[in-house]
Amino acid sequence: MLSREQELIQTLFAPLAAKAEGAAGLRDDAAVYRPAAGCEVVMTTDTLVESVHFLPGDPAGLVARKALRVNLSDLAAKGATPRGYLLSVSLTGEQDETWLKAFADGLAADQETYGCVLLGGDTVATPGPFTVTVAAFGDVPEGRAVRRGGARHGDLVYVSGTLGDAGLGLAALRGEDLGPLGEAGRTSLIGRYRLPVPCVELAPSVLAHASAAIDISDGLVGDLGLLCWASGCGARIAVADVPLSESARRIVSHDSKWQETCLTNGDDYEILCSVPPDRVAAFEADAREAGVPVVRIGEMTREEDGARFLDERGNPLDFASASYSHMR
Repeated sequence: MLSREQELIQTLFAPLAAKAEGAAGLRDDAAVYRPAAGCEVVMTTDTLVESVHFLPGDPAGLVARKALRVNLSDLAAKGATPRGYLLSVSLTGEQDETWLKAFADGLAADQETYGCVLLGGDTVATPGPFTVTVAAFGDVPEGRAVRRGGARHGDLVYVSGTLGDAGLGLAALRGEDLGPLGEAGRTSLIGRYRLPVPCVELAPSVLAHASAAIDISDGLVGDLGLLCWASGCGARIAVADVPLSESARRIVSHDSKWQETCLTNGDDYEILCSVPPDRVAAFEADAREAGVPVVRIGEMTREEDGARFLDERGNPLDFASASYSHMR
């Protein structure tokens, strides 16, 4: 006879593992994963905690999809193709079967979208808060994973998409004054916070052309600093070239204090990468063919220069905090 926990796993989560032979229908306590021929495995993990990474009352399906997507963003920055994931949830008792069904349905939808499957996981009870951890796996050709440490002096710095929307969306949810922002703009910003879109379509371009890459999870300023540190380089960034959405531009134009939010708050899950000069044309062409907008925002410099963000007059900007950090 199955326990209540095992019944829950078989009813809601086993269907998510149906296409993964190595998952054994979630009837075992470990899974087997074999990468594609000529590939090695890229692994990443992220934990989302209620009231830290998402708000109480956020829809269950969106919480599940965000938990998976932030991991897929890490894989994309390595140039990897997503294949599978492990899922661990710490339940508080407030998540009833209806909530958990919506959670599982969210994962099922994104499995279809991104081509990955559940391989296993764990469920536990906790006095709170609700927590979800995903460990994702992807394949990359042997020896070709794009690390943070490969940038060189003279490489060009690119970002995908637009930055700052998620941080502004969180501010909107908190009721902060964002100025003359219409309801459509507010809804769009909140959507970017609640449900990021990982740049998986850009992964092949990153793999083919980038010397180093990182996904922007904790803010452009801080994550560029990590890439510089790992590569032993500095960087010079033109803040005016950093791509913002129309809503973000309107907010920053109304009150310039929000510029720092756009550069440091994180949750963008865009890709930041360095590209050697002789690969720039091919990178831009491949990104365009993939349908992913990329913008050149600066260049890598000597290590002693540090990572510098310059205004339109070429003056360096200082920030109260370079990025979001869990350690205060």
